[in-house]
Amino acid sequence: MPSMLSVLTRNRDFRRLFGAELVVFGSDWFVMVPLLVLLPELTGSGVWGGLVLAVDTGISALLLPFTGTVADRFDRRRILMLANLAAFAAVLLLFAVRSAATAPLALVAIGAMAVAKAFYTPAASAALPNVVEPADLAAANAISGSTWGTMTIVGASLGGVVGSVWGPYPSFGITAVCLLLGATLTALVRRPLQAPRSAERPAAWHAMREALRYIRARPLVRALITVKAAAGLGNGVLIVFPLIAALHGAGFLGAGLLFAVRGAGALVGPFVLRPVLGRRSWLLTCLALSMALYGVSYLGVAFAPWFPLVLVLVFVAHFAGGANWTLSNYALQSEVPDRLRGRVFALDMMLATMAIAISQLVATAVVDRVDERVILAGCGLVTAVYAIGWRIATRKLSLTDQPSPISGRDGADGRD
Repeated sequence: MPSMLSVLTRNRDFRRLFGAELVVFGSDWFVMVPLLVLLPELTGSGVWGGLVLAVDTGISALLLPFTGTVADRFDRRRILMLANLAAFAAVLLLFAVRSAATAPLALVAIGAMAVAKAFYTPAASAALPNVVEPADLAAANAISGSTWGTMTIVGASLGGVVGSVWGPYPSFGITAVCLLLGATLTALVRRPLQAPRSAERPAAWHAMREALRYIRARPLVRALITVKAAAGLGNGVLIVFPLIAALHGAGFLGAGLLFAVRGAGALVGPFVLRPVLGRRSWLLTCLALSMALYGVSYLGVAFAPWFPLVLVLVFVAHFAGGANWTLSNYALQSEVPDRLRGRVFALDMMLATMAIAISQLVATAVVDRVDERVILAGCGLVTAVYAIGWRIATRKLSLTDQPSPISGRDGADGRD
């Protein structure tokens, strides 16, 4: 496997796509952390923060089947740029959130950003194999898998610091500028972000049915697109991050630290487990172990008496979650042909975001009536049980040592 640094230094287009993703994911959390602290202060309730997170994930889940089809039918570079510009316009609305009466505007703004992200995510995931050589794909995935974690550290920690010192509104302004920078970096990518397409474009519903037939006929792909849902079902823990920080007397900065160590874990996980990407026969076992570790870690957070221990356990949980995300993405990219990749990744993301939305809505419904530690323990237990069930269901499946021959750039083959 080539070194990750060499992939970045040799491939200018990959550097630009990676840089654009850093900006997009950093902007997401640079907005979210200050907003999650601002809304309870304005309204006196933790429900609004939960609704913001649920809207963010729920809207994406509903749109992803459609946006994945768009990513397979249209120019992915334009999709990424337009998504950034739409998110820029949505962020500007957050400046109007100044009181309990204007708190609903936060839902509108975050909902609009979620729409933009629903278009951005499958297009970016499907585009990656087209900007690197096949031999570089595993290393590029390890780097790309660190994007979310890297910028959750930067976005969450800086968002917490800026919010604590200057308030949330400077964070919103910085986010708007960053989104424009992301669009510019994407525009500078020179390689095509998709394989050549035929002039014929089937109806969206027909295109999605084609992807569903492809998935239904392949148990391994079905297993891979259900992996991310494990951590998703435990994602209700985010609702109580500000409350856990307050419980330990850590306030604004503590909430930012919790999101930052979450990102640190997601950053480190892909790098530590990078050797697994070169041993495909290990992937399914490692995926099951990563899911289980996420759940067990949050069970530990529920009973941790000291805030430093809470931070360590959150780091471990998202170390496992980041590894899980990267391993499953790499396996899907190597198994699925380019002409179907956007739709398959959209379904993969849809299942994950639906699981996140369900978890966050359940946590939101009980956050004002149930101790936050109960929510943490429940989310951790659900993920651990899911991991056990998933591994039992997939025990007869395996990945070969070589990627599937249908995963090439030309997108040919792979039909039912």
